[in-house]
Amino acid sequence: MENKDRYNRLNKYLKNKFGERTLKICIDGGFTCPNRDGKVSTGGCIFCSESGSGEHIKSNSKNLPITENINLQIKNYFNSYKSTRANKFIAYFQNFTNTYDSIENLKKKYDSALINNRIVALAIATRPDCINENICKLLKTYKDKVYVWVELGLQTSNDVTANIINRGYESIRFTEAVSILNKYNIDIVTHIMIGLPKENFDDIKNTVSFINKHNIQGLKIHSTYVIKNTKLADMYKKGNYTPITLEYYLETASYILTHINPNIVIHKISGDAPKDLLLAPEWNKHKKWIMNGLDKYLKENNLYQGKYYEM
Repeated sequence: MENKDRYNRLNKYLKNKFGERTLKICIDGGFTCPNRDGKVSTGGCIFCSESGSGEHIKSNSKNLPITENINLQIKNYFNSYKSTRANKFIAYFQNFTNTYDSIENLKKKYDSALINNRIVALAIATRPDCINENICKLLKTYKDKVYVWVELGLQTSNDVTANIINRGYESIRFTEAVSILNKYNIDIVTHIMIGLPKENFDDIKNTVSFINKHNIQGLKIHSTYVIKNTKLADMYKKGNYTPITLEYYLETASYILTHINPNIVIHKISGDAPKDLLLAPEWNKHKKWIMNGLDKYLKENNLYQGKYYEM
């Protein structure tokens, strides 16, 4: 078995679905979060930066109207990658909570992202407590035009950990959101984090088991990294948080892959920290170490996605 076949990689899935290379365009839709504006909390999750996980959005496009933002990113892409260019793109609303607005405003923002037929998918990052019937009815209207998926930041099924990281909702809300999204046949991508404060390997096992009880289509595996100007950074500086090692990350990511439903598409196997903001761990700066290390670990141990999956 080749490395590329050991788990369901997103790029291969997209190529099979759309017939060619398909890339994401990350969009700052101007949203906020109920975990920041006072509805749930004012602090946000302890690992979340001031930009709401949107550090990689180019500053020259970040404050533009959505349509201009996308046009500029596509133009910049074609100017930079002429030899490996793609002609199909995913409009990915990334920062903060991208269903946290009125239905009218959501529709305006989503509509403005579908600039032409090169946009073949609409991806919406949000929180489970910001999913309801009306939002799903709106998202369903786009399914005839583009592929639609919703990303839910679960991170952990342990509600004790959820309180530590200030997630702001109980895991039952994830189950409720999945149920509504399933009702409207909208694909779901779940986020899981390795290395959260106070968590151990058993917590990872329990979270994987929890996820497997739900009908989801995609998974993002993130490492917990410490970036400047976050509450986790304060904990780290005071000695109250110790980042995990690369070896632990590879072992744990392998466990997740081998025990997760084999039909799930793996959208990511490591969080990409902005190097200028990263405090720890140092190994997170080196994506090749992570990618190659995981491939090596899987191959040497004859592991593959779903090998130990149990219904």
